[in-house]
Amino acid sequence: MGVDVVKDGKLVIKDANEEQLLNFLEENKARIIVAPLSNGFIFGRGNQQISWQVIKKVGKEGIIVVATKDKLASIENLKVDTGNEKINEELRGYMRVITGYNESKIMKVI
Repeated sequence: MGVDVVKDGKLVIKDANEEQLLNFLEENKARIIVAPLSNGFIFGRGNQQISWQVIKKVGKEGIIVVATKDKLASIENLKVDTGNEKINEELRGYMRVITGYNESKIMKVI
């Protein structure tokens, strides 16, 4: 359950830490692809290396949430707890969750 960095289809950092992610973002644009935990958290539980500073550099528009339909059936809302209330507030609202090829669901983020 690490955070890997892939560029041009090649793994460039395996199990990256926050510092490595921030360094990568200094010279590269990136997207974050994340799957919710069973409790609905997409940030703040189990992926501390994706800190609020990393999220701020990528921006909400650079976040891609993916999950199976079965997983989403057991999740009422997506949740964030980045450790920064301003970033949490920016992430709240609604996000599209990719559930399959050409399929998605809009989920509320609290």
